[in-house]
Amino acid sequence: RPTTSLLLRTNGGSPSVRNSFDAGADPPLRGLHQTGITMAVSSLFDVEGKVYVITGSTSGIGLMMARGLVEVGATVVVTSRKAQNCADVAAELSQIGNCVAIPSDVSSEDGCRALRDAVAERFDGIHALVNNAANTWGAPLAEHDTASWNRVFDLNVGGSFHCAKFFRPLLDAASTPDDPSRIVNFSSVTAFAVPEDETYSYTASKAALLHLTKHLARRLAPKITVNCIVPGAFPSRMMKAAFEAKGDVIAASAPMKRAGRQDDAVGALIYLTSRASSWVTGEHLVVDGGAVNCVTSGGTD
Repeated sequence: RPTTSLLLRTNGGSPSVRNSFDAGADPPLRGLHQTGITMAVSSLFDVEGKVYVITGSTSGIGLMMARGLVEVGATVVVTSRKAQNCADVAAELSQIGNCVAIPSDVSSEDGCRALRDAVAERFDGIHALVNNAANTWGAPLAEHDTASWNRVFDLNVGGSFHCAKFFRPLLDAASTPDDPSRIVNFSSVTAFAVPEDETYSYTASKAALLHLTKHLARRLAPKITVNCIVPGAFPSRMMKAAFEAKGDVIAASAPMKRAGRQDDAVGALIYLTSRASSWVTGEHLVVDGGAVNCVTSGGTD
């Protein structure tokens, strides 16, 4: 029977939270209290010193996250298919903090293995794998063939799965009981809301990632948590044409009346990769300004 948690400041240091129990608490709870379990609130969201691998991190939301993490003291491995893009981003972000460039193509099993091998040459362990790389394809229904379907699924689903599989030993190596390592997959609001565009393989792949996240979370616990960020409209290479054509309409369609920004993406990722979420796994976090969950049956106002 816990009473209200107390915010304590000891020896002039940072605040901490200690659960207090009344005198009539059951013996197991009294035992917990006697061990002096405390939690430093000031460090809950601290990711300084952690090592991240972010696929698809040389543009769009991937680059937003890489830049934000480097700014708060994390080490980030940026990776995408084009070596020059990786080198350029790493050079820019290295002016701020720690950033390493490793080109890769995670649309195949061999490519995911090669990325893991290259990372393992530089790091004994990593704290977070962020599966952000994605591809899309749009065409009339009759023109969707097997090759275009597989090209999207191989990267969006296969790449996330194979990276999780190959990076598991490196993630295990950095995991601790109080702060497990993390895998964060990236889905899309189109997994929930059917878009006007005929992007059948893309929406199906993003829906598949939601269930893959749950399955991996069950298998990889307790050393690794697996969660999913579901972004809405963020400026990106994939969304470039849409923003150029109707950026104001896209922003106005969300209850929050704007598109996603860097701090929105970084904030969600820091939560899911910091100690603040150490007991959260198999979940998805929608970051879309309310576009999916807060729209009435009659549309937005």
